[in-house]
Amino acid sequence: MNTKAPQILLTNPWIHDFAAYDFWAKPLGLLTLAAVLRGHGMGVSYIDCLDRFHPEAPPQDPAARHGRGPYHKRRIPKPPGLFDIPRHFSRYGIEPPWLDADLEAVPPPDMILVTSLMTYWYPGVRETIRRLRGRFPGVPVLLGGVYATLCTDHAAAHAGADQVVAGDGVESLFRWIEAFTGFRPQWRFDPGDLDAYPYPAVDLQRTIGYIPLLTSRGCPLACAYCASRYLEPRHRTRRPDSVVEEIRFWYDRHGVTEFVFYDDALLIHPERHIVPILKGVIATRRPVRFHTPNAVHIREIDGRLADLMIRAGFETLRLGLETTVFDRRWALDRKVDERQFREAAACLRCAGFNKERLGAYLLAGLPGQPISDVERSILTVKESGVRPVVAHYTPIPHTALWPAAVAVSRYDIASDPVYTNNAVFPCMPEGFSWEALTRLKNLARGD
Repeated sequence: MNTKAPQILLTNPWIHDFAAYDFWAKPLGLLTLAAVLRGHGMGVSYIDCLDRFHPEAPPQDPAARHGRGPYHKRRIPKPPGLFDIPRHFSRYGIEPPWLDADLEAVPPPDMILVTSLMTYWYPGVRETIRRLRGRFPGVPVLLGGVYATLCTDHAAAHAGADQVVAGDGVESLFRWIEAFTGFRPQWRFDPGDLDAYPYPAVDLQRTIGYIPLLTSRGCPLACAYCASRYLEPRHRTRRPDSVVEEIRFWYDRHGVTEFVFYDDALLIHPERHIVPILKGVIATRRPVRFHTPNAVHIREIDGRLADLMIRAGFETLRLGLETTVFDRRWALDRKVDERQFREAAACLRCAGFNKERLGAYLLAGLPGQPISDVERSILTVKESGVRPVVAHYTPIPHTALWPAAVAVSRYDIASDPVYTNNAVFPCMPEGFSWEALTRLKNLARGD
């Protein structure tokens, strides 16, 4: 058995896509692994191929747009089979020579961990791993994350990693470290206790523009288009006081004012969870702002909760509505009905949320979905005083809608995840056109 603690390189890979933007996107799982490794005495280095604040990149203000901003990009060829898409395709993130220089500067690793997110971003993952292998030949590369979990067999065949790790990377982490380095770490905390975890190692980023917050894991609902239950079979929550203490830590130690909830079910059981969190935040008197790009469930929102959210500093609130065709939505989910949506919208407007801060996601491109349903939903949302935000449907393996998506898609999405890219609307019905998409966007934006 090796008794020397290994040096581990953690890498956030490039994105290959038609479009990508930093809408508060951080590799939270990878940064959590970094914190766990560091807390157990192992050497940690970190490379972010999406670093917007790289010294070689054009300067950006980390405080602009509440921490959001464009990635650096370089046009590259489109994937085979997508040449007919009338958009440019790019590598998003730092330039390859910048990555090479960064890899020269890190300590030689004994193991490399790479994360993954969208399944159709795997070409960027593959290119990143190829680059890592060129610099560190013979060093084992492990791939985890969403793509690795949802498309394990495809990742094993195509990503180029030595090992694809599906599911919770933390719980299997030490087993893989021992297998590939011979070092056997011993747990210093209970990995089943969310409150025992160290805070994610966001300090490894060059610049901290915002902090991703995860106050719970998993979701008790089972929506047909969502893979949350597959990725996180159990719904677990942190103690409210633990969440408040983390917010206080990042504000007091690092001056961070922008916080982004990554939860899939932030408002579930509000009296036990979000209500005490919001009361605790208000009591700290810290001038912080919160954003919810993952969307929140609507049916829990009443006047009291809306008031607490506005007082606590919710700046960007997104509602998980998906459609207002309520008479046919039960095949998708059972998370909200028409009365609940209208009452929640009224409560939020009364509390002080305007259209600049309040939006509702509407899915477009569902299997068999007429464009008229999206148009109807946009108009209903606007009538309720909420801004419609059209979200392109992504077919996801292991969801209830996946078989229908495979059946109707004009691409062979079952064989290659690159064809599930929501930018190409893989499941739109016959008669769809890019002009129709433009009309939807204009309808959503217009007053």
